Amino acid sequence: MQLVSIWIWAAFLAFVLAMLAIDLGFFQRKVHAVSMKEAGIWTTVWISLALSFNALLYFWRGPEAALQFLAGYLIEKSLSVDNLFVFALLFSFFAVPAVYQHRVLFWGVLGALILRGMFVAAGTALIGSFHWIIYLFGAFLVFTGARLALAGESELNPDKNPLLRLSRRFLPVTPGFEGQRFFVRRAGRLLATPLFLVLLVVESTDLVFAVDSIPAVFAVTQDPFLVYTSNVFAILGLRSLYFLLAGAITRFHYLKLALAAILTFVGVKMLIADLFEIPVAISLGVIAGLLALAVVASVVRARRLAAVEVQ
Repeated sequence: MQLVSIWIWAAFLAFVLAMLAIDLGFFQRKVHAVSMKEAGIWTTVWISLALSFNALLYFWRGPEAALQFLAGYLIEKSLSVDNLFVFALLFSFFAVPAVYQHRVLFWGVLGALILRGMFVAAGTALIGSFHWIIYLFGAFLVFTGARLALAGESELNPDKNPLLRLSRRFLPVTPGFEGQRFFVRRAGRLLATPLFLVLLVVESTDLVFAVDSIPAVFAVTQDPFLVYTSNVFAILGLRSLYFLLAGAITRFHYLKLALAAILTFVGVKMLIADLFEIPVAISLGVIAGLLALAVVASVVRARRLAAVEVQ
């Protein structure tokens, strides 16, 4: 693992904050529902930035680091797509107007970047001090993959979210949305809005997903810089990807099976790392192949169902 200068960390974080500022300050000056065209442009921008960073890594630290970043990015991107289903259900449950959804996801992403940084730091410290943690991470991922594969269709019930229950008990909340604001002041009293409650559920949901995704990326690299940067680029593009796929995410019927297979694969990779190390290039090919197979199978299934309905 190559240590990265504090100045490189600072430069990367400054770049991320600058991109977020451009997103919020320039493109979101006027509150509006994100169109497919805008979402498509931003999705292309974030993927292009991730691939450009990957190319930079190739010339800076060599092909191995570039492959590790790309594998980590693909793992995190595929696992984060599962978040899109949750976002859709949350916005529907709370009846969040389309014009306010981007604001929730923007601040949700900002919180996720901080949480993921804490997770990466903790994971790096644990692995550095206790090598056997690798086996614990691997076993957890295999268990999670099996549970995901065997689980049926589960309904999300935000009312059962413990953070939401706690907030409703101690926070005064307005009866309806107050524009895109999270808090308002009424008669000298500070009140939270339902939009803030949605943000809390989004953040707590990402915390749960991070428990799976961070150990999964550690399976392909234990370099904290590569783990964090691959996470960041995947998360930054999540909002635009949601608006791009919001109307079609339910068609990816086999995505969960692919994610289960990926989690199981990287878990096994961690468990056998001291006996046999699977090259990163092979890991990347397996992950990409599973995702491609899931997408193609889902598209074929959707077309068959549509043909049956027409008949």
